[in-house]
Formats: sequence, C-alpha cells, structure tokens
Amino acid sequence: MKNKMTGLALAAALSVGAVGVAPALAEDTLSLPNLSYRTGPFAATGIPLMNGQRDYMMMINERDGGVNGVKLGYEECETGYSTEKGVECYEKTKATGIVTQPWSTGITLQVLPKSNVDKIPILAPGYGFSPMADGKVFKWAFNPPASYWDGASMILRHISDGNLDSLKGKKIVLLHLDAPYGKEPIPLIQSLAGKHGFTFLPIPVGVKEMQNQSAQWLQIRRENPDFVLMWGWGAMNAGALTEAAKTKFPMEKFIGIWWSGHDGDMKSVGEAGKGYRSISWSVPVSDSPAMQDIKKYVLDPKKTEIGEGEFDWVFYQRGVLISMFSVEAIRAAQEQFGTKMVNAEQLRWGFENLKIDEAKLDQIGMTGMVAPFQTSCDNHTGHAGAWMLEWDGAKFVKVSDLLQADQAEIAPLVQAEAKKYAEANAPWPINEECKM
Repeated sequence: MKNKMTGLALAAALSVGAVGVAPALAEDTLSLPNLSYRTGPFAATGIPLMNGQRDYMMMINERDGGVNGVKLGYEECETGYSTEKGVECYEKTKATGIVTQPWSTGITLQVLPKSNVDKIPILAPGYGFSPMADGKVFKWAFNPPASYWDGASMILRHISDGNLDSLKGKKIVLLHLDAPYGKEPIPLIQSLAGKHGFTFLPIPVGVKEMQNQSAQWLQIRRENPDFVLMWGWGAMNAGALTEAAKTKFPMEKFIGIWWSGHDGDMKSVGEAGKGYRSISWSVPVSDSPAMQDIKKYVLDPKKTEIGEGEFDWVFYQRGVLISMFSVEAIRAAQEQFGTKMVNAEQLRWGFENLKIDEAKLDQIGMTGMVAPFQTSCDNHTGHAGAWMLEWDGAKFVKVSDLLQADQAEIAPLVQAEAKKYAEANAPWPINEECKM
C-alpha cells in the first residue's frame, strides 16, 4: 500500500474539507469516528476497508460540499484489532463523535453496554453480535445490511440448492478464528444441523496459528467433510487457502463468509484458489457513477492514494458502501428533525430508518453494489440478500442470483439470544417505542 499513514495521524494530516480533523472539528462538521486497524495481523483487510470509507466521505465533501452543506469529519483511531485498544479509542472519541464503528465483534461486545449509557449509535455493518438485529433490545446498535446468521443461512441454502434436508448425512466443517467473530455462526449452524440431520464440526484457529494451519488441515483431511465453511479474517484467510491448495482440497467445497472473500488474500494463491467461493452482501461495480465520482474527485487529483488494483477490490468498494450507510442515515435524520447538524440521538433515528431501495441506489449511483434493504425500530439489520462470489484465478465474479436468509429459522434464535443477553446484563433497557 502506498498510503502508510495510520490512526489519528492520518486523520490529523487531512484538512477538514478533505474529510480529516485537525485539530478540532469546525462547527459545520459532523464527527464520524472509525476504530480502524491499519496495523497488526489483520491490517491487510483493514486497509482497503478504511480507504473505501475515507474516500467516499471525501468524495461527498469535494463533490457536494458535504451532506446538505455539512462536512463529514472522518476520524480514525487505530486499534490494531485489539479489543483493549478499541475500548480506549471508543472512550477517546465518544465526546465529539455522533457514531462509533468498533470494527471487531470483540470490541462491539465491549462497547455494547456503554452505548445505552453514552447514547452513541454503534454501526457494525455485516459484523458484530447477530442478535443486535433485535432493535427492541439493542436500541443503539445496528448491523446492516446482513448479520452473520443471515450469512450462514444463505451459505447453507446455496450448497443445498435451497433444501437443507438434502444435507442429511453430510459433514460440514466450520474453520473459524478462535475469537468472538469466528464463533458467531456456531449457534445457528448447530441448530440447523440438529434439525436437518447433518454433522457439524467447528475447528478453531488461534491467532498465533493463522499462518500455519497444518494441524487444522490434517484434521480436515481425516474428517473428509463434504464442505468446509470459513469464518476467517486477515492472515487466517491466506493461511487457510494456502493449506487447502497444498492438500488439494476441492476449492468448490470451500466457502467463506464475506470477510473471507478478500482479493488481497486470494492473490497469494492465484490460480490455485480457482473455484473458492465467498458469500457477499456487496459486489464491486467499478463503472458505477459513485465509484467514478470517487475516481474523479479524490483519486485522480491525488487527494488520497490507494494500492495498485485496490479500486476494483471487493473490500475497498464495501468500505465505500459502509460510508454510504452513514451518509444516508445523516440525510434521513436531517430531514426528519429539520436540522443540518444532527446529534447522536438523531443519527440513531436515521440508522433505524434507513431505506436503501432500488430508487435510492439509482439516485446515488450504486445500483447493483448492494441488495435493497430497510431497517426499522425492531429490525436493526435489514436482512438484505447476498450473492455468491467465486475466485476465477484473478478476481472475484458473481456466480449466483440474489440469495436470501431463512428468517423463519433465524428470528426465534435472535429473540431468544437477545432476551438472554438482556437478562444476563440486567437491568437492561428495552426500547418501548417498538411495537410488539
């Protein structure tokens, strides 16, 4: 990567008009902190995601003068994906920020109770604690456009051609990071395994084992599963793909969650990774009007720099979409409350009333980049569909129609786990505004 500036240093180096903050935000600037990770074992995935977020906000500032005349103050606080540093960053940024992006399930779980007290909305797009979908219990937390349980459901529906009973007697391995993120899909898959009669075997990968997974892949060879699902992150993804190629595991039986579908990881295996698939709630559309405006207003004039080829990557364009969620929530809140300088509580309303339909996607130049979805008081995820992307040896290509999760299976688990969380953390406030 050409751009090696990290954390708050990067934000401080940019002018307010170009998204950064230095040293204090102007009165007409909204502070949007991001608990980033451009360093550490997960940096390879964090860098393009943060770059995409930054560049979209910069484009909005440069092209439109901000959102209805209010500039976007994009701030990064470097965590290195450390939960301890993430909590420190949250505490540093909560005084001025109107949102927080924890960027790890571990950090999300730590700041979740704080959000009720501090009244700061948590934006965790496509990650975090899946029961956060229940807006009645988690008033301040949002994980649009799809949860990990949505992702697991869509993967299983895809490999079973829509009939999970056809998986009866089969064996499915979950190769997962041994961290809260990697354990997220286990409750749902265990439940579905019992109901549909397939064998489910989770195999954890410790942080220190990410680049050498020989023990895990020896176990996979012994078990001879019908499918291996991967909840990997950072160096774990490249390590797993390298071992799979080395052991000649059939790539068409290897499927990852959306954080395990990174172009940078796949470059390490190249042709050997051909056939590997990843479920994805986002699809790169480099010639879309929004992406071309980023090129015109940000990249071509060298206002920021990104790595070679990064513009077309899944993760860079997913970062762009994530910032779009914030921008549209701000826009909705401005209209609802009749103010340009929305506060954290008003932005919370905006996240709760996101309506990203086909008309909106067409209006903002992002048609085809994300499936339409809508949040509400009791639905903080939106449960958008996703597509299966396949590595063709050089890039990811879309190989499925839009997939949908089975909410009839997921909703009862969301409600049960949300209730369990609230009881374990009593007294926990319930959002009475949501109609039962």
